[in-house]
Parts: sequence; structure tokens; C-alpha cells
Amino acid sequence: MSENGGELDLRSLDDDELVKQIQDDLYDGLKEEVEEGTRILLERGWPPYKVLTEALVGGMTIVGVDFRDGILFVPEVLLAANAMKGGMAILRPLLAETGAPPVGKMVIGTVKGDIHDIGKNLVGMMMEGAGFEVVDLGINCDVDKYLKALEEHKPDILGMSALLTTTMPYMKVVIDTMKEKGIRDDYIVLVGGAPLNEAFAEAVGADAYCRDAAVAVETAKEFVARRHNMRGAAVTI
Repeated sequence: MSENGGELDLRSLDDDELVKQIQDDLYDGLKEEVEEGTRILLERGWPPYKVLTEALVGGMTIVGVDFRDGILFVPEVLLAANAMKGGMAILRPLLAETGAPPVGKMVIGTVKGDIHDIGKNLVGMMMEGAGFEVVDLGINCDVDKYLKALEEHKPDILGMSALLTTTMPYMKVVIDTMKEKGIRDDYIVLVGGAPLNEAFAEAVGADAYCRDAAVAVETAKEFVARRHNMRGAAVTI
């Protein structure tokens, strides 16, 4: 954190130092400092997309790695993600104006009968932190809610979360309905939640199981990159 915690401190840093400071403040969950640093970079003429990728996404990548490795825990990650949201709130309207492309788009929700949302919220925040556009449907989502969201938002990814063993099978209901409607292959389907595992994900027809938010980001990036490469190959043939 900056020595005095004041505005003057941040403004006295050069660009490289300021980016490093924003990343440190993000790691420490200091929302106001992250917002201030974001504004200063914009004032210095940084394009919004560069601020997002180098300062914010760069910082959240470090958070994600340390979360995956057990150095950071859920409360700290939630604080970091909240600080990230502060910076994103400043950048989002500017990014929309410049037409900067998101990495991809994800619709996410906790399945019908389940009201747990900490894990889902964490995934959503980390995905935003990685540059994805995230549409959060909340808790207790039935098939219709998922399908309407897919139709309306046209995401790359559908994410489903469950914490109760009794609600896990509902994921299969959603995926089977997508198959019936002939739209299953249009989306990457990622599932997560404490009682799930890879075998379950395979059994219900999901593309992958993500054991935590850091893994969800890595998996999403891999699948989206693969999909874009496949589309690119199809165009050039």
C-alpha cells in the first residue's frame, strides 16, 4: 500500500510503478486505491483496454494463482474481486464506447432448488477479472431461465453451480433440454460446486468440471481460445 495512503503518493509514481501499485492494492482488496489508480492511468492517456488488461487483469491473475495454490483464501479473494469491480465500474462504460472486445461472454447461475451463491459469485468476479463479460442469473435457476438467457445474451459459456447433492442432477436436465433443442453444441458448458467431480461432469454431458474459481478462469480461456481457433480455421478453409 502507498505510504501515506494518499492521492499524492499514487500521482508521484511513474506508469510502471503505478501499475505495480494498483496490482498490489488489488491483491490487498483496497477498492478506493484501485479506483484512484485506474483514474490516474486514464488521465495519463492510457486506453481503457490497456488499463484493464495490464493493471486490473494482471493483478487478478496473481490473485487467481495464489488462490489456486492455497496462499489466498475465499475472504481475501472476495475483497480483491470487490476492488476489481471498483476499477471495472470506471472502465466498463469507456470500454463499451471504444468497442473493446471482451475475452468472451458467460452466463452463470446456481441451479433450481439451490440457493448457495458464494462459489458462483466468486467465479463471476474472477471471470470479470480475467476480462470476460458475465451475466449472473442468481440462484434457483430453472431450465427456462437458462434458455432465455442463452437466447438473449448469446454467450460463449454457460456456467452452472450446485452445492447440494440433491440439486446436482438438475444440471443434466438443463443439458438434456439443450440437446433436445439442438443448441447444446453452440455453447461451452462448465459446471462447479463442492460435491461435483470430473466424472459427474462427464456423465451429465458438460464440457468440464471446475473445482474452483481460478480453475474456472483457466478452463474458460482454454475453451474459448480453442473455439475461436476452430472458427478461424473454418473461415480459412
